Amino acid sequence: MKVVTVEEMRNIDKKTIKDYGISGAVLMERAGLAVAKKVRELFEEGKVIVLTGGGNNGGDGFVAARELHNLGWNVKVLLLAKEDKLSPDCRIQYRIAKKMGVKIEFRNKIDNKDLHSAVVIDAIFGTGLSKDVTGKTADIISFLNKSRASVISVDIPSGISSDTGRVLGKAVSADYTVTFGLPKRGHLLYSGAEYTGKLFIEDIGFPESLLKSDRLKVNLSEIGDVSLLIPERQRYSHKGDYGHVLVVAGSRGKTGAAFMCAKACLRAGAGLVTIGVPESLLDIFQSGVTEEMTLPLSDRGDGILSAQALDTILEFLSNKADVLAIGPGISDADETRKLIANVVLNSTAPMVMDADAINALQGKLHILRKAKAPIILTPHPGEMARLLQGSKGQRVKGSREIEKDRINTAVRFSKETGTYLVLKGVPTIIAEPDGSAFINPTGNPGMASAGVGDVLTGMTAAFLGQGLNPLEASILGVYMHGLGGNIAVEKKGEHSLIASDIIDSISHAFHSMKTSQLNDQRDRI
Repeated sequence: MKVVTVEEMRNIDKKTIKDYGISGAVLMERAGLAVAKKVRELFEEGKVIVLTGGGNNGGDGFVAARELHNLGWNVKVLLLAKEDKLSPDCRIQYRIAKKMGVKIEFRNKIDNKDLHSAVVIDAIFGTGLSKDVTGKTADIISFLNKSRASVISVDIPSGISSDTGRVLGKAVSADYTVTFGLPKRGHLLYSGAEYTGKLFIEDIGFPESLLKSDRLKVNLSEIGDVSLLIPERQRYSHKGDYGHVLVVAGSRGKTGAAFMCAKACLRAGAGLVTIGVPESLLDIFQSGVTEEMTLPLSDRGDGILSAQALDTILEFLSNKADVLAIGPGISDADETRKLIANVVLNSTAPMVMDADAINALQGKLHILRKAKAPIILTPHPGEMARLLQGSKGQRVKGSREIEKDRINTAVRFSKETGTYLVLKGVPTIIAEPDGSAFINPTGNPGMASAGVGDVLTGMTAAFLGQGLNPLEASILGVYMHGLGGNIAVEKKGEHSLIASDIIDSISHAFHSMKTSQLNDQRDRI
């Protein structure tokens, strides 16, 4: 499903009105009726308070109020704008509601009597809000948030930036949000995702060709589509058909990162996995592996890879392995940084880069543009900030700057470097060089734990090895990684969840995805 900005949604509105002849008044009518219908589905008949502003969002609120009133609900509209400040369409709906006997009061504050036993429809501000909410309106929103009233927001919670999810001064904390046509970025990005509550996306008549336009570059990964990416296992096949992944990982004190990455790779379906390890730590790895194989690599004698390991890595990739996963726990020593740069420049195998392999590229992004094979990078915001600080003309100060604009940051980086970027976080963003991006909906706070990123690296590399292209492998890897975390958290809880729990849940995630795929096929029949 496509995800839009304010400007993109405005263009859809304009084209619907101009090119298809569906008036703005008709769209407003359908929007308000959709809200009223959802109120009736969610709540028993009773008292409804509609908080409206003077814009078109307020017009939607008047339509909902009039419909519920007409069906016998106890409805009152509290209008937070003066009559002469209403937009043309909102003024029309205000007058219709007034003629139909809806109670309407002009207000600049609310109290407990207003909200007692009431369902509140928030129609104060819509998706076009661009400045902070202050003054009396901010006070009303604060009072509403402190109350026990159930709140359903129209289009987006008032006070949330539709493009970034940022709270603009004060924002309504909704239990439910009804939006129209397509989800907006602010519904899915934080803090907007927390304020949105349960999101309902209602069809109000926008032409399907506009909602699925290739010009809309940001998408929401949905289980029905993602499940179709799972590689098929042919009855007549062998381990060589499912990819051989070389995992270059680990250093003294960080051997666990290599083990987790490799184990996740196998659990995600790779036919063969070899761990490339510092040769001075070979005995440690030999005693810890079961299904995996090992490849000793030149090191400095202290468990840290040296630049001399390059030839061994390239030869193994050329003759045996199909995919390289590199970075978890390898250290950021100068020798290792040199090794990483040369691997990127010379390897012809697609690769997934994480952790210290990403840190090694700070100030060297030109190397990525010279790579001979597709590259997937999986930074968290801190690593992303370091990458950008090291690139020419960038002024990113830290991870907080990344969080302010996750989607555009990921897209710009992917386009400029020609790489596939998995910007980990809440939510994780996958970007590809053509400018498209995907927002991942799976995962939970329990996954903020050591080693979880190593698991993702292994899973993504496994899907590359099974024949998916870099974008498909990234989308499927991230979705299943989060789904595995969601399955694991049901048993372990958020506080006790660890990376190995996610590895143990990968098989359950496959089963869940396959079940969803079968159900989807039955629904289509």
